[in-house]
This record gives sequence, C-alpha cells and structure tokens, in this order.
Amino acid sequence: MKILIIEDDKVLNKGIALSLPAQQTVQAYNIAQARGLLDAAVDLILLDVNLPDGSGLDFCREIREKSNVPIIFLTANDMELDIVAGLACGADDYITKPFSLAVLRARVEAVLRRTAPPDNVFRQGAFVFDFDKMLFSVDGIPAELSKTEQKLLKLLVKNRGVTLSRELLIDRIWSDGAAFVEGNALSVAVRRLREKLAGAPIKTVYGIGYMWE
Repeated sequence: MKILIIEDDKVLNKGIALSLPAQQTVQAYNIAQARGLLDAAVDLILLDVNLPDGSGLDFCREIREKSNVPIIFLTANDMELDIVAGLACGADDYITKPFSLAVLRARVEAVLRRTAPPDNVFRQGAFVFDFDKMLFSVDGIPAELSKTEQKLLKLLVKNRGVTLSRELLIDRIWSDGAAFVEGNALSVAVRRLREKLAGAPIKTVYGIGYMWE
C-alpha cells in the first residue's frame, strides 16, 4: 500500500512515515507538492487541515471531484464542528493532535481494511487486475489479455516476490497439454504480457524462471 502524507511539520511528517513500516509512504509539506504526487496512484492520504498554501478541507473536496481514495484528516482543530466539517467534505476518518502513533497505525489499518478491494482484485501502483471480471488496467487504461496471459499473470501476482520456474509455469498454464507446448511458448506469453502491461515488474531470473517483484 502507498500512503501520501501531507503535513507541513517536517518532524511530524517523518515520524508518521517511520511509524508505518508496513506501508510505502510518500511525503508532501504543502498542497502544491501533494498535487504533483497525486499523479501517481496512492492507496490512502493522511491530510493536515491547516497547510501553508491552503485549506486541507478545500483540497479534500478537490480530490473528491475525481477520486475515492481514502482520506484521514490530521489536525489540531478538535471542535465538534471541525470534525463534522472534515467528514462532510469527504474524509473517511479524522484524528486530532496530539495523537499516539500506535492509534494512528490502528486507524490507518482500519480504513485500509474497510476500503480494500475484494480478494480477487490485485492492486499495485498503477496496476489493477480483477481476475473475476477479467478486467485489467494500467493507469486506468484497459488492457486486453488472452486466457493464457491471464493465467500467467495470476500465477505471478499471487506468488509475488517468489521465483516461479519455467517448468511450473508451463505445467500450471497449459495443464494437460504441457507436454505438447512449444519450447518458446512461455517466453512469448511473458513478452506479450510485458508489452500490454507497460512497466510491469516481471523479472526474468535467468536459468530458472520469472518473478513479479
């Protein structure tokens, strides 16, 4: 998961990032920086209400015009009306300062669980793969995959970080027909998958097989 932290207090921003070791974090200290970072896919935003170049509330509304990414407000404004205003503009949660980093972690994990896609939907950066509906996209652009490419992709992402041997992949993809598959069929399928999913982290482990990093 990638979390965008928008907090102008650099010490607090760094502390929040360090308190979320299980997540990939990117940091911004104002709205202008955050806009640039939103060009890349993020899974959750931690957003300060009071920023040097504008209101986090207004920025939240701006984000909501084009995205449903989960947003948690971080702010010293702890009046009931402030909290209501934050939730009303589209935030998923609201944490008042000072706060415990342990509580922050728990709230982040709760929001991520609540907004997580179904188990058979894989998300990583710009890639979204729905294996049930057979819908695949990169940066929101659909990619048409053959049945063979879908099988190969599913094996790679379900075993990400693990090198899968050529023999195992051939056996699992072509099943009973594995004995009759041409020797370069797997290499062709991998090449086509890379072409259709530009930037996909499919690593060739020479002499062994392939891995989704």
